[in-house]
Amino acid sequence: MSIRETILEKIDTGYSYQLAKRMETYKSNQVLGYRTAGSEAEYKTGEMLRKEMVRIGLSQVEKDRVTVDGWEFKKAVLTFVSKDGMEKQVQLGAYQTTLVTDGQEECSLMYLGKGTEQDYEGKDVSGKLVLVDINQRDEWWINYPVYQAHLKGAKALIAVQCGGYGEIGDEALNAQDIAGPEDAPAFSISRKDAAELKALLEEQEEIRVRLDADTRVTRNCTTYNVRGCIPGRHPDRIVLLSAHYDSYFSGFQDDNTAVSMMLGIAKALIDSGFQPNNTIMFCAMAAEEWGVADSWFDWSAGAYEQVFTAHPEWAGKVIADLNFELPALAHGTRARIRSCYEYTRFLEEFLSGLPDLTHAYPEEAQVVAPIETWSDDFSMAIAGIPSMVNDFTGGSFMETHYHSQFDNDDYYDEKVYKLHHEMFALLIEALDRTAVVPLSFGPVMHRAAEMAEEGIRLTASREGKTAPEKGLGGAETEEAQGLEAALRNLKEQLLLAREREEQAYLRLKEQNSRYDRLLSEGRCEEAEELFSSLRELEADCLRKFKAEQDAFVRIDWYGNVLYPHELLIQKLSLLTGAAMDLKEGRLSQALKKLYQVDNNAYAFMFGPEVYRHFTDYVLRQPKERLKWGYGRLMEHADLYELVRSLLKKQEKGEKEYREEAVYLEKVCGEERKQALCAVEELCRTVKKSF
Repeated sequence: MSIRETILEKIDTGYSYQLAKRMETYKSNQVLGYRTAGSEAEYKTGEMLRKEMVRIGLSQVEKDRVTVDGWEFKKAVLTFVSKDGMEKQVQLGAYQTTLVTDGQEECSLMYLGKGTEQDYEGKDVSGKLVLVDINQRDEWWINYPVYQAHLKGAKALIAVQCGGYGEIGDEALNAQDIAGPEDAPAFSISRKDAAELKALLEEQEEIRVRLDADTRVTRNCTTYNVRGCIPGRHPDRIVLLSAHYDSYFSGFQDDNTAVSMMLGIAKALIDSGFQPNNTIMFCAMAAEEWGVADSWFDWSAGAYEQVFTAHPEWAGKVIADLNFELPALAHGTRARIRSCYEYTRFLEEFLSGLPDLTHAYPEEAQVVAPIETWSDDFSMAIAGIPSMVNDFTGGSFMETHYHSQFDNDDYYDEKVYKLHHEMFALLIEALDRTAVVPLSFGPVMHRAAEMAEEGIRLTASREGKTAPEKGLGGAETEEAQGLEAALRNLKEQLLLAREREEQAYLRLKEQNSRYDRLLSEGRCEEAEELFSSLRELEADCLRKFKAEQDAFVRIDWYGNVLYPHELLIQKLSLLTGAAMDLKEGRLSQALKKLYQVDNNAYAFMFGPEVYRHFTDYVLRQPKERLKWGYGRLMEHADLYELVRSLLKKQEKGEKEYREEAVYLEKVCGEERKQALCAVEELCRTVKKSF
């Protein structure tokens, strides 16, 4: 029996399932669960996992101390008298904020619609609870209405999901990272319980309720990432597996099953007698759901600290991070590995050579790229560690059960879970048979060239196009011509680099094939000689990967991963389009475009203090507060006053927007200069590094 067959035979999803259930034992809130950053429940879970790693036979089991902001949520109970005269107590979920009451404190509660600035007109909410509806998926994040309530003097905000999340049923609570200050308290209530409160508030503007809460944020707490390994013949070359053990509610899918699958794979490898060529590292990460107060980038704190402060030397040693999220349910019609572009070629080749595995999906597995910011693999990648994750964002689970008390084993799919065990266990074995990290930089260059071509199309405004067809150039300007020329140069450089990198990958692939053949034939001494000869090539590949992450990876204000020129071109397209709309009297169309520029959507609904706080805290906080978001956002276009001016004119029915159009044209000019600088810098990077 081959080692691959033995590994598959030793996989035991029953073990993994039971371990996932054991993780539910530890909780901060005895009714709802919660195992949060820096909490006692998180610490106890980490201790249990450390002991389990030792028990199954992992070596060098250690806990790495990292500093994050901590959150302990013990309780939040709201008491009120219902319409039938009966006293009722309801459980509230919570967000990462501080509010500790002296037992059951009596206070007033008001309903304020969606909690926008306009909803507070003529209302006094000082010292009161504010109930609002929210749809975080389709409208705005929780921090905006919460901070608006805080500035108005509210005691706390209570949010009820009116769509987007927690759609499984009217009893669902929801929890998300707050991305706001800890002194602006916030809670979550189910639609069912909120409906009773709203019924009472139909007849009166406010009602008396009692709140009993204990939720505390403490900055600069200690938590621990827990790791162990299967030692390999090359101890400084590492294949890393990771998953997070903090959670909202019981966290069965997110992320108990991922941590348990990671250790289930470890146990299968050990039980199979697998003797790796490289060190196989297993790391349970803390503080993924949240770990930084008052930061837009407040999740994945534990993983970020692991590779930027606890073990920065992992960059250059770890050839791949296999991160896991929600692996025990189906996300669509096929399993997908979401990968950084550089690993897509190898993964596609890997999938094409797999034996028959558990049939859990109607379609074959697929590789998708790039990675996203929603999980720990992003922190790994920007540190210089090539990463991937089982793609978990498809299907209905994210809208229905995710981050609610219904994230339990009712949705458990044993076949999907087993398939993920099998696929990633074999991926470890395949990576272990490489002599040099199998990265291909061609796909990055190809995609970047496509974005440059799109920019050229949009900037080429002086080639006989009619006004509505004009792109980013607007009137023929020196900046527009310069930007178009720079994009053409960038595209040319990228296509040349793509060809070079495609050839380089073929040579690298041949070296790995040769190494694998030598191992298979038992010619270990020759294999070691080849391995030693490729160390500098691997170091160069990993240095190139880090350089590529620094140069090409940017994010927008909603966490989407984009190229620098892609992001700037998209923004400039919106701005020039809005300016043209205003010139031609199309106010509604102009506003729709401005809504999509950076974070200016929030200018439409919230006061200037709210808008400024959540703009400035991204642009003006130190690196240690911004974590993985530091330096990833491009320059911000502050359109608050412009948007408010246009909204007033819309309300009054005014039709003259010349002043606003002139202002937007000035903004477009500055954006073109920024885009030109960014494109020229990318050209220099491509020439130097690729």
